[in-house]
Amino acid sequence: MSDAPSVIQTTAITRETLKDGVLQRMVAAGDPTAKLLSFEALADSRRAMLDAEGATGDVWVFAYGSLIWNPAFHFVERRTGLIHGWHRRFCLWTALGRGTPDRPGLVLGLDRGGTCRGVAFRIAADAVHEELDLIWRREMVTASYTPRWVTAATEDGPVRAITFTINRTQPRYAGRLSEDETARVLAGACGQLGSCAEYFRSTFEHLAELGIRDHGLEALARRIAAIGA
Repeated sequence: MSDAPSVIQTTAITRETLKDGVLQRMVAAGDPTAKLLSFEALADSRRAMLDAEGATGDVWVFAYGSLIWNPAFHFVERRTGLIHGWHRRFCLWTALGRGTPDRPGLVLGLDRGGTCRGVAFRIAADAVHEELDLIWRREMVTASYTPRWVTAATEDGPVRAITFTINRTQPRYAGRLSEDETARVLAGACGQLGSCAEYFRSTFEHLAELGIRDHGLEALARRIAAIGA
């Protein structure tokens, strides 16, 4: 029997699909047991984040994965930046977006320890609530991530930014998988948002275009290439 994933009709993440609640419907249809956060709960979480920092003007968001190459929100400035205490890792199982229940995929999260180079986006003050609403609808569907404030060092000085770290108490937290197992999953899993291989390649290539090296992703790229994805 072939190991190749079956053909799946995919959905793109755009401003329109986020506003329409496509991710919430996708999860609800694919896993009726999933605990989705209501739009009201998302709004409360978003407001609590801003209140915790006393943020009343422009807001920065630190991206480390697909938000880099498909932000789907409006911003007025972009800078590369470095945060401490967190590192980029494929540590969240997905049985819908980039995988299936029979063949779950993996997506990125920020896990404890180390450093991470990514992109800080500045959202204008008058657009903060609308744009953060889209981001929360995307990142906080089932509370797999924990939003938090971090300090990103950029070439123009440090900025305080919101980012999304992995929620280790979530049952879909994958922990520290071996490089071989991670590469195997990324090479073969595919779901309603596309394949893990595409997700990995887009992240890896856009980081390279920005002059950002990630040695862990470079090692995974070599192993995925050897598998033939």
